[in-house]
Amino acid sequence: QVQLVESGGGSVQPGGSLRLSCAASGIIFRLYTMHWYRQAPGKERELVASITSESSTKYADSVKGRFTIGRDNAKNTVYLQMIDLKPEDTAVYYCNVLTTLPGGYWGQGTLVTVDS
Repeated sequence: QVQLVESGGGSVQPGGSLRLSCAASGIIFRLYTMHWYRQAPGKERELVASITSESSTKYADSVKGRFTIGRDNAKNTVYLQMIDLKPEDTAVYYCNVLTTLPGGYWGQGTLVTVDS
């Protein structure tokens, strides 16, 4: 059974930093592209960053230069390093992997709040 468990969320002031982690199990982690999404209150879920099995990365324009996605295949974990956080980054952040299941698998989410 595939499981994704996010951690690392919290409350920070604008300009602060956080590092999110997503631990995966039930898949051959190194073979899969991993994604981070976020959903702000009252808004649709949006793709934030992706990392392929070869560690190629893509970012939403809104986070380029501030967020960095990385992976550690030995630990079956994908990370999202976030710096210079802004109030508009406030959201629940989700880890996602696409497999044969339509829509893929999702973690439970971790809340990031950016507020002075």
